[in-house]
Amino acid sequence: MMMHLKYFKTIAGLSLTLLLIVSIAGCALFGRSERRLNSPEALYESGVEFYQKEKYQKAIEAFQRVKEEYPLSKYALMAELGIADSYFSDDFFAEAEMNYSEFINLHPTNPNIPYVIYQLGMCHYRQMLSLDRDQIETIKAKKEFERILSQFPASKFASLADQKLRECRQRLAENEFYVGRFYFIIKQYKAALKRFETVARDYSNLGLDYKVNYFIGETKRRIAREELEKLARDKAEKEKQKEKDLKKQKDKKDTKKG
Repeated sequence: MMMHLKYFKTIAGLSLTLLLIVSIAGCALFGRSERRLNSPEALYESGVEFYQKEKYQKAIEAFQRVKEEYPLSKYALMAELGIADSYFSDDFFAEAEMNYSEFINLHPTNPNIPYVIYQLGMCHYRQMLSLDRDQIETIKAKKEFERILSQFPASKFASLADQKLRECRQRLAENEFYVGRFYFIIKQYKAALKRFETVARDYSNLGLDYKVNYFIGETKRRIAREELEKLARDKAEKEKQKEKDLKKQKDKKDTKKG
C-alpha cells in the first residue's frame, strides 16, 4: 500500500493522513505505466512525492491542480487534505487552519473529521507562547482538543487530544499563577487573589495545588491586614479632623469674645 502522505509522529503534532487511502482510495494507487501523466491520480501522487521530499509548495501546487482540474474525482477530496497538511508541515499555520476548517465545512460527515479537528488544535498548539506571554493560541488549541473528546471520544485521536489538552491546561494554569504572583509582588493583593482562586477552581491536580493554596492563604492574610490598617488610618483621620473642627469652633468663640 502506498501512503497518502508520509507518516509523521502525531505525538509531535505532525500530519497523519495516510488513513485517507483506507477510507477513500483503497489499498493502492495506480502504477506509472497504468495511468496518464496528467490524470488525477498521477497529479495526486506527484503531490505526495513532493510532500515526502518536503517540497511543500510544489506539493500544494500539485494538489491544487487536482482540485481545480478534476473536482469530481475522489482524489480531489484527498488533495484538499494534502494542501492543508502541506501548509501545516511547512509551518504556515494560518493557511493550514483555513484549509482544515474549509474541509470540515464542506465534508462534515467525512470519517477523517477527528483527524482534521486534531490538526486544527495542533495549528494553535504549535503557536503557543511561553507562560509569561498572551495565551490566546493555547485557549484555541484547548477548545479544539476538547471538541474531539466531546464529539469523537472513541476516535484514535481522542487519546492524543487528551494528552495535548492536559499540556494546554498546564500552560494556562501556570500563566494564571505567573500573573497572580506578579500582582502579589507589586502588592495588588485583590487582583492576585482572583488569579490564584482561578487556578484552584479550574486547574486542580496539575502540580500547582500546594503553591496556590499557600498563596491564597497568604494573600487573604495580607488583604485582611491592609483592611485593618485602612480602618486604623480612617479612624485616625476622623479623629484628626474632629480635633481641627473643635479648634475652629474654639477659635470662632474666642474671636467673638475679643
